[in-house]
Formats: sequence, structure tokens, C-alpha cells
Amino acid sequence: MTKPAAGRTAGEKEILHTSLDRHRDAVLWKIQGLDDEQLRRPMTPTGTTLLGLVKHLASVEYGWLVETFGGEVEPLWFDPYEREDMHVAPGETTDRIVAFYGRARAAADRTVTALPLDTLGRPSWRDDSVSLRWTLVHVIEETARHAGHLDILRELIDGATGDHRPATD
Repeated sequence: MTKPAAGRTAGEKEILHTSLDRHRDAVLWKIQGLDDEQLRRPMTPTGTTLLGLVKHLASVEYGWLVETFGGEVEPLWFDPYEREDMHVAPGETTDRIVAFYGRARAAADRTVTALPLDTLGRPSWRDDSVSLRWTLVHVIEETARHAGHLDILRELIDGATGDHRPATD
């Protein structure tokens, strides 16, 4: 859930973390109220689905914000290097994918909370180090990009658009 106290005058880390949370919340909002068929429906020639994007974003958070900085990542049941994180297998339930995203998000939050922005980490799939600051910006960009994809796919399914829930009366 987005941190309401983080405003335009907060510190750098809080602003970055709040930005990430805002996009994460949009991702979850985009899948609310849809049935399993709609969440799994391939919407592009490459087979992109709403639920597949959520699975991918969980994998991204675990890889970039947890593993890169020495945190513990739960065992994956798919191979993200073979793009299996973008697709939902028949036996993978919506609840499993959404819970996976929640656990990845919580693990990433622990990293962000515990470490200074200048902390260096090394992704296992790269030969160079990255700072937590750079990594946070990268994950914000990745999440925002895919939140936009989710917005378009959701619009194609039922016409719902926007980057946040509309105000209710």
C-alpha cells in the first residue's frame, strides 16, 4: 500500500520507495475484479497476459532488489532466464501468483528499508555492481512500464483505465 505521508518534500529514499509503491498498487488494481479467464487471456501476439505481467514483476523485484543485495529469494518454480516468468502455466493459480508478488514486494521492501541508497550489490546475471539507488530507479521504470501495459490490456478487456482507483462517493 502506498505510504500516504511521503510527500514532495520527503527524503530521496522515501520518495523513490513511495513511487515504486504507487506503481505496484496500480499493478494490483489492474487485475482486481477480473475472472481467471480474463487474467490469463493472451492479449498480444507474444501471449502477454495480465497475470503473466504480475508474475514477471514479482520475479523482477526478487532478482533486482533482493538477490542483488544478498537477500534470500524463495525457490522459483520457473526459469526467468527462459522468459517463463512472463507466462502462466495451467497449474499456476491466480492466488499463487498474487501471493508470490506480495512476498517479493515484502522482501524487496526489507532491502530498501535496511540499506542506504549508496549500497552496492551485484546481480548474478551481470558482471558489474549496481547501487541500491540505481536499482530502485530501474525497478520503478520496469514496474511503471508494465503497469502501462496492464492498463492497456485491462482497457481491452472491460474498458477500465487509469493509473489509480477512482474516488468513491
